[in-house]
Amino acid sequence: MPKLAALITPERAADVIDPETRHLLETHFEVVWATAEHVARPRSAEPAAATATAVARPAALDPAAVPALVEGAEVLLTSWGTPRLGKELWAGGGPKVVAHAAGSVKNLIDPSILGQGVAVFSAGSRIAWSVGEYCLAAMLTLARRLPRFDSAVRAGGWKQSAFRGHELAGAKVGIIGASSTARALITLLEPFNCDIAVYDPYLTTDRATQLGVRKATLEEAASSPFLTIHVPNVPETKGMITRRLIENLPDGAVVVNSSRGPAIDQQALLDHALDGRIYAALDVYDPEPPIFNPSTLKATNLLLTPHVAGDTEEGHLALAGYVLQDVLRWLGDGTRGPSFVDPSTWSIAA
Repeated sequence: MPKLAALITPERAADVIDPETRHLLETHFEVVWATAEHVARPRSAEPAAATATAVARPAALDPAAVPALVEGAEVLLTSWGTPRLGKELWAGGGPKVVAHAAGSVKNLIDPSILGQGVAVFSAGSRIAWSVGEYCLAAMLTLARRLPRFDSAVRAGGWKQSAFRGHELAGAKVGIIGASSTARALITLLEPFNCDIAVYDPYLTTDRATQLGVRKATLEEAASSPFLTIHVPNVPETKGMITRRLIENLPDGAVVVNSSRGPAIDQQALLDHALDGRIYAALDVYDPEPPIFNPSTLKATNLLLTPHVAGDTEEGHLALAGYVLQDVLRWLGDGTRGPSFVDPSTWSIAA
């Protein structure tokens, strides 16, 4: 059997590998598991002032442990907490497959290995479904003004005559970026019969027709009463949703950003939200974690979440199985499944 090195901590393995997938692994591969002794030691404590707003991070694998674990392996199973895999691992040939039970592989591998015949797989398209559900939930929550109603009831109020919620059904939805998360959301929006306008410079008219959407300019898509952002973190997307575009949003518009914080002029968005003109759901920020003033934190037209759009119990447990099914097909007959990372799209990938 081919050898597979699981370059993930025991804690992460329990998070992304369900029992069925663990059985699949041990049936088809000689598995080398990372153990507690391979986990990186935590950094020494820093002064309290420096860590007051620090984010606790799960344990990661010790980079020094990687070469021994990888030795002789044909397949690498990776996830969050796997250190960057330097191209020196492939100096003498190296593994033929990297199966990433997480999202982007850009911070994991050097793209040069793709030219050496190494097949890379990513569970990003599985995470996309979780993100799509988040976006739909956020759109419905804010369209119906649920946080405002919730706040009113908690304050002792009842019916609110000053405002009403709105329906998503039949509405125009502007989508920026035709990524896998956008495609998941498009599928989820099908029962609502929305007019979906998508801006993506790489989206062809034929592909838009296949998706059941309209290809639109950035200005048209960004002027929709529902606007959702699905772009990668590349130089071309930094600040693409400008203050001018935000000013052109219709009153009462709902904006959802679950992609990357730098894609939008965050201050402009907050300015218009705090004026009460628009509603926004933010799962990503610039910087992260964000530091907001009390008025922002109390705003009932803002839905603020801590970069968890793709984070669900079911979604995480499915990640390893999602990529490994494709790895097995690729090893069997060279089939490229949905998790295969196409080298030709590396520059525009998330």
